[in-house]
Amino acid sequence: MIRPMKEEDLACVADLEKICFTECWSYKLLEAGINSPYDLYFVALCRDQIIGYCCLRLLAGEGEIQRIAVLPQKRRMGAGRKMMETMVSYAMERHVYTISLEVRESNLAARRLYESFGFAPEAVRKNYYHNPVEDAVIMWRRGN
Repeated sequence: MIRPMKEEDLACVADLEKICFTECWSYKLLEAGINSPYDLYFVALCRDQIIGYCCLRLLAGEGEIQRIAVLPQKRRMGAGRKMMETMVSYAMERHVYTISLEVRESNLAARRLYESFGFAPEAVRKNYYHNPVEDAVIMWRRGN
């Protein structure tokens, strides 16, 4: 199940960040995000446990998927796909048809997921990620 993130989810999502990312977002950044008028946060639940979360920013008629994370032991069970469906549908319902995201060049599973939603690579940010250093592939979904 996917639902909007609540304030009481912050501690769990902050822990999830530490597990999923080498450059994790802080509790304060997550808290600011759920209170932002531009950002939409959703959590993925399995048996009432948060197993993933995502963040979509809508600004000036465009969308940006800023974060999508699933606990390693819960991957390949459809949570990432459901969160992508939620974010893309949410954007389209608001007539936002252009959405971008950045992904580690080596993250082939994520790239395949994004491609299945119509995202295509358009640019590279050299050495964007740290720990380890890696390029970011910028992907865009344009049109409905």
